Amino acid sequence: MNEEKAASHPFAETTISTQPVFSGRMISLEISTVRLPDGRTATREIVRHPGAVGVLALHGGRMIAVEQYRKPLERVQLEIPAGKLDPGESPEAAALRELEEETGFRAGSVRHLLSFSTSPGFADEVLHLYFTDDVTPGGQRPDEDEFLSVELLTPEEAERALRDGRICDAKTMLALYAWKLYRLSGALTP
Repeated sequence: MNEEKAASHPFAETTISTQPVFSGRMISLEISTVRLPDGRTATREIVRHPGAVGVLALHGGRMIAVEQYRKPLERVQLEIPAGKLDPGESPEAAALRELEEETGFRAGSVRHLLSFSTSPGFADEVLHLYFTDDVTPGGQRPDEDEFLSVELLTPEEAERALRDGRICDAKTMLALYAWKLYRLSGALTP
């Protein structure tokens, strides 16, 4: 829905004021006072995020995944390569960059599958999911504060990791379903 239509929707909330609370390296937090459709006011805590990408990358019929520690969850988990957009960077360029930095695999091309809101109840982050099976191995170049290992998973290993809870994030789950659809029908999206 475009912004003009959203603003005229009967459930639309009108922002009265916004107070910045925190601005960090990856996110910012603000509290907005809004007017509700019935005229009352409420507050909304909103996390602002520059957007992110994830890449379903296949090499030799296996999914390229990274294992890393996720502090908010206090656990290690297995995910598709992913990361935030840099200022002025296109999602496609970010997908190519993140894949190579995190895994060492360089993609000749990527294909956009879909974009989705990760947590629309409190955050404006949109994640762009890409696909590639056109990769060449190379050397990893993770960020200085990233510690991760690369795994190449068969479909059965990926499904087992999902059942075992090693994979528990939405972007990787969506990538697994796209991969399953691809294996069954040759299409990546319905």
